[in-house]
Amino acid sequence: MKKSESKYFNTAFRMDQAFLELLGKKDMEYITVKEICETAGVNRSTFYLHYETIGDLMTESIQYMNEQFLEHMKLRAEMFVSKIQECPLDELYLVTPEYLTPYLEYIARNKRLFRTALKNSKSFELDKTYNRMMSHVFVPILERFQIAQEDQQYMVAFYIHGLMAIISEWLKNDCRDSISHISAVMEQCVMCGRGKQEESK
Repeated sequence: MKKSESKYFNTAFRMDQAFLELLGKKDMEYITVKEICETAGVNRSTFYLHYETIGDLMTESIQYMNEQFLEHMKLRAEMFVSKIQECPLDELYLVTPEYLTPYLEYIARNKRLFRTALKNSKSFELDKTYNRMMSHVFVPILERFQIAQEDQQYMVAFYIHGLMAIISEWLKNDCRDSISHISAVMEQCVMCGRGKQEESK
């Protein structure tokens, strides 16, 4: 990478960090370009060299955070997948506290960011993010249950949208309920659905 390119990306990174720092203190609609520039130590012309609007910066900042988190969850998921391959089918669950807790902790730490994302779900590409995240665990489990590949996308979508509905309500309540409680609610929803599925066999 050339020195000029390195400087460009370093400046963008500083503005990402400044935006996330400000978002931890106030909602996006109250953040100004002036505040971002002052926090990042850049001038307004530098901001507009990189972005047209604060919305553009928000999209980039969220993508940056998600990439970091996805890498972390992918490593954890690899451990889970090895367990998935070995444990008996009656002990195989789609969601567990072990997998949910770090994700819920991440949401609670960045609740302003996630509330903003839910208001701007199209630019945030929520479906794409959660599909990548949850597929690490869901797909291997569905394969062990011998769910046809053409049906897996529907089942993954069902679980992801259901779990996201719970998270959305949790965010509306400012994440007041404990992480362990929300994790238990998610498990209960999944287990109820699984119980009905097993009864029908």
